[in-house]
Amino acid sequence: MKRLTTFTKRELTNRIYVKVLPVFYTVSILCIFIVIIAFTSCSNTEVDNESQHEDYYIRGDTITLTENSNILSRIVLHTVSTQEYKAEWNTAGVVRAIPNSYAAIAPPFAGRVIRSYVKLGQKVNPGSPLFEINAPDFFSAQKNYFDTEQEFRQVELSLRRQQDLLKNGVGVQRELEEAETEFEIKKTALANASASLNIFNIDLSKIKLGKPLVIQSPIKGEIISNQIVIGQYLKEDAEPIAIVAGLSKIWIVSQVKEKDIYHIRAMDQVEVQVSGIPGKSISGKIFHINEMVDEDTRSVEILIECDNTDRTLKPGMYATVHYKDVPIQSIIIPSKAIFQQEENQYVFVQIEKNKYQKRKVETADTTDSNVVILSGLENGEIIVNDGGIYLIKEQ
Repeated sequence: MKRLTTFTKRELTNRIYVKVLPVFYTVSILCIFIVIIAFTSCSNTEVDNESQHEDYYIRGDTITLTENSNILSRIVLHTVSTQEYKAEWNTAGVVRAIPNSYAAIAPPFAGRVIRSYVKLGQKVNPGSPLFEINAPDFFSAQKNYFDTEQEFRQVELSLRRQQDLLKNGVGVQRELEEAETEFEIKKTALANASASLNIFNIDLSKIKLGKPLVIQSPIKGEIISNQIVIGQYLKEDAEPIAIVAGLSKIWIVSQVKEKDIYHIRAMDQVEVQVSGIPGKSISGKIFHINEMVDEDTRSVEILIECDNTDRTLKPGMYATVHYKDVPIQSIIIPSKAIFQQEENQYVFVQIEKNKYQKRKVETADTTDSNVVILSGLENGEIIVNDGGIYLIKEQ
């Protein structure tokens, strides 16, 4: 049987103290160690944001050079100023006929060509005859028109007769109403027969039953394509056999990159040169700026109207378009002051003596060895022109 041990109060306290004290010391040491680690971490964070070297001191995007720095002798400064700048650039273009001055002529009915009135290069006016065609469908449309017109004239006379009879007291109201109804029916039929011929630009006052269909020019211009063959039978869906184009004015179709589009304004003057006429410059004006950007080429279509009374420009020719914007005051700096990092561009700006800040800028056009600045710099600021590469390297 185990023996029971009896302790006094003092003995019990001493025993507990002896066992707890080492645990207390251990916990205290651990707390001190954690505080040291936290302090060290904070110090390391500050070192990451602020680093010091015998030649320079960096804080964020700012680097300060010491008086004894070897980099100082390599730094060349430039004072930012506004200058008159005129954007100029060249793009390729193609000569095109103006659509409103271009007509592809095809017969409205199937038939056989029996006569030609024109030859290649001949000038024509609206209504000028081009060729004649014997078309059975046209004959049927003519006959239907003349028959309908004759029936309309008959019911028109009948209506007037019934109106006169009723006016003189010998007519019948029912017969007058029937005459009015018949008149409206024939009037509608005549309008339909007329419309079937009018859609083909046919002058109803000049047609005669059995006369061949005369195809006329719808615009003023000249014959630039003539495929008319006498005796040829043409189907109703035949390709055009003559082309009339007015070439006294033409369009140059060019593409301008979206980054340059803000320079373009309607009615601006441009210069055009074609490879077939070296040394000659042709003046033109911007007629239209397309509202859509081509997603594949990231460019906008520009239509330039040029005078072509001497027929120098031929549709299909390749051309070089020289765009020239009006002069404006812009901030221009040397291109060697610009540094590219990923998708952004930067310069170093002197904010105090020997103290430089890296600043993001937006650029536009590049001319020779200079760059146009859109934002990020102000007139009068001082930037690093040469030696910035050493500042980048140290950062």
